Amino acid sequence: MGKIKFSLFACFLATMIACSTVPLTGRKQFSLVGDSEINTSAAQSYKQLLSDPKTTVITNTRDAESVRRVGNKLSVAIENYLKQNGYGDQYSFNWEFNLIQSKEVNAWCMPGGKVAVYSGILPITMDDAGLATVMGHEIGHAIARHSAERISQQIAAQFGGAVVGAAASDKSQTTQSVVNELYGVGGQLVLLKYSRNQESEADRLGLIFMSMAGYDPNNAVAFWQRMAAQNKGGAPPEFLSTHPADATRIQAIKNNIPEAMKYYHH
Repeated sequence: MGKIKFSLFACFLATMIACSTVPLTGRKQFSLVGDSEINTSAAQSYKQLLSDPKTTVITNTRDAESVRRVGNKLSVAIENYLKQNGYGDQYSFNWEFNLIQSKEVNAWCMPGGKVAVYSGILPITMDDAGLATVMGHEIGHAIARHSAERISQQIAAQFGGAVVGAAASDKSQTTQSVVNELYGVGGQLVLLKYSRNQESEADRLGLIFMSMAGYDPNNAVAFWQRMAAQNKGGAPPEFLSTHPADATRIQAIKNNIPEAMKYYHH
């Protein structure tokens, strides 16, 4: 009986993997959840964060304008590519780009195109090309549906392989619960931590996206070198981190620049 259940699960899993492909990289991925469910919950979390009295959204400054300008150029270029290559119907993003006052060196993009840049990262981005590097990377997570992939893994882990098919058949409530937990709806915002493979894929996509938007991808090397300088003495070993080691990441980016340059129009 156990073997039968496992076989059914394997077939189900193979079917789900075959149904989802990451644009540009072509990677097949595991997904048990729909975009509409995740995007709705992510938008709710994003709105909650921006309206929180503890959150200071910076507006009407040169830096805030830079974030919006770069974000708009990226989103237009990405949407044009997706539409021209048959992905238009698979993505329904309601883009937002906000600069948040924080000493934290960070930026992120929720599913559905909800982007936040923390002011603490601006001394490292330095200019629009640096912003395009980090924002392109974070948007890469969203375009590659890394959140859906991680949430699917969470659902599968909660219910176990033998019953994941049953869980998926009535997944709306389950998905809502997992998304609420991971994105902090009704509580403090908790962002997903992606695996090293997903980080590397987002790096690759980010290079292509910034190129599509008219930013030279060679600028990404300098940005990640500046980021690496921030990590000295505090970065964990690569095998303990969800992010690639700085040297590994920078070399991979250098290797991927020729691919990205094919999309560069300035």
